Amino acid sequence: MAETGIHPFTIEVPDADLEDLRRRLDSARWPDELGEGDYGVRASYVRSLADHWRDAYDWRAVESRLNGFPQYTTEIDDQNVHFLHVRSPETGALPIVLTHGWPGSVYEFVDVIGPLTDPRAHGGDPNDAFDLVVPSLPGYGFSGPTREPGWGDRRIAAAWVELMHRLGYERYGAAGNDAGSSISPEVGRLAPERVVGVHVTQIFSFPSGDPAEFADLSEEEAAQLQTLQWFVDNKFSFNTLMSQQPQTLAFALADSPIGLLAWNGQLLGEDLDQGFVVTNVMIYWLTGTAGSAARRYFENAQAGEGPAEPTTVPLGLAAFAGDFSGIRRFAERDHRNIVRWTTYDRGGHFAAHSAPELLIDDIRDFYRPLR
Repeated sequence: MAETGIHPFTIEVPDADLEDLRRRLDSARWPDELGEGDYGVRASYVRSLADHWRDAYDWRAVESRLNGFPQYTTEIDDQNVHFLHVRSPETGALPIVLTHGWPGSVYEFVDVIGPLTDPRAHGGDPNDAFDLVVPSLPGYGFSGPTREPGWGDRRIAAAWVELMHRLGYERYGAAGNDAGSSISPEVGRLAPERVVGVHVTQIFSFPSGDPAEFADLSEEEAAQLQTLQWFVDNKFSFNTLMSQQPQTLAFALADSPIGLLAWNGQLLGEDLDQGFVVTNVMIYWLTGTAGSAARRYFENAQAGEGPAEPTTVPLGLAAFAGDFSGIRRFAERDHRNIVRWTTYDRGGHFAAHSAPELLIDDIRDFYRPLR
């Protein structure tokens, strides 16, 4: 019989793991670099991150902060699932399952958990309170590696529906960033009678290639398309490799913290503070899940086309500057019930960290009429 219990969890990294990491950082072998052209992530960026990681970074402080939130594990569909479960002190709080992506982790959301669960203590309206369930994706972080093939976004969404049921939540929201923006609408598709609304920071609906689709793009739509094209032309190699050969990549990422720092750091970006970048990389390193996290891209590529019918659960988008967030005319083909579409002039891809107050207010505003 499958295990269905929910077990308290505490992060307790052995000192030996931290000592091993330091030895590896001290003895890193660095590649040469040409002084011109864009061949990939810059050595100066990675060296700066590595110096911070070795000389200034305090994992124990981060560990303590994460352990300040109630954490649990449970087994769903034969897979270990780790999650933060932070209940609001307010009665009538709306539950939300909040999902991260790659190369992020549950740490993405540490700055929004307090204000969302306890708005009264953060100058907000207690009627806007949420209970938060923040899982580590299967194959990521403290959920540990995936144990069998097939853990693409639709299977993850089904696991989230089971997780919320197991926690006793029969009416809830789904929200997320990056992979969470793909998974959360699928949660709504699978459980439309339970999910009151889906809030995302990207809508991954793309043009078909028909020239007629581009005939009358607005200035804002053209800018989003330009952002997407730049990303595909300059940064999309990670997706291609992880979709085709995640195991080949895994050998390098599992053995070299500098390799992992460069690979994940290129997508986390130089505009984020070093502590945030290193913490997200550290979680993959300490749990040995860089390779299994990459497998999600392979699983999605192998899954083929998704459901053809549009989603119907109310959907809200918070679009942050510097990120591809979506083009509405294409989004409306895949989602029939877009009820909120808000753009912001800052925030980037990791808005929960870079502009938490904007994301918090947007989530509150979206769910307020859906409670």
